[in-house]
Amino acid sequence: MWEYIWKQYKKYDEAINYLFFGVLAFVVNTAAYWLAARAMGATNDTPFLISMATLIAWIVAVIFAYWTNRTFVFKSQVTDMNGRFKEFTGFIGARIATGILDWLIILLMAYHLGINDVVSKMVSNFFVIVCNYIFSKLFIFKKTRENDTEKEAVKSADNQ
Repeated sequence: MWEYIWKQYKKYDEAINYLFFGVLAFVVNTAAYWLAARAMGATNDTPFLISMATLIAWIVAVIFAYWTNRTFVFKSQVTDMNGRFKEFTGFIGARIATGILDWLIILLMAYHLGINDVVSKMVSNFFVIVCNYIFSKLFIFKKTRENDTEKEAVKSADNQ
């Protein structure tokens, strides 16, 4: 049975790891927000401090997500500084874009359509998670054709 579970994990490891580390990024974001908000004395009456705590939490969570996505999910092989900088800036750009998408979906659903804000956030999160995965897989941590061919050859040799 463990063999079957391990085989299934290896088959879908990228998606499973993405979901696992996504949950951890959520925890990091929430904890960073809580720590920053408490350190600054943010309350419901201090929207500026709430915004600053949110920004700090977003930065911490995005850095955490970049590291985990690069290392454990997409297993980037890029080692040169220029390549890493390109990955990092692409990751940040994608996260900014999906952050704006998140905001627009919530604004549209909750404010303009009158849908409950929590339901709106859940729907928005679905689209954001899917978009983040697509951006990361296809544009940020994309593997070269040569690298993919090498890996397939190694997998084929392992299965024989």
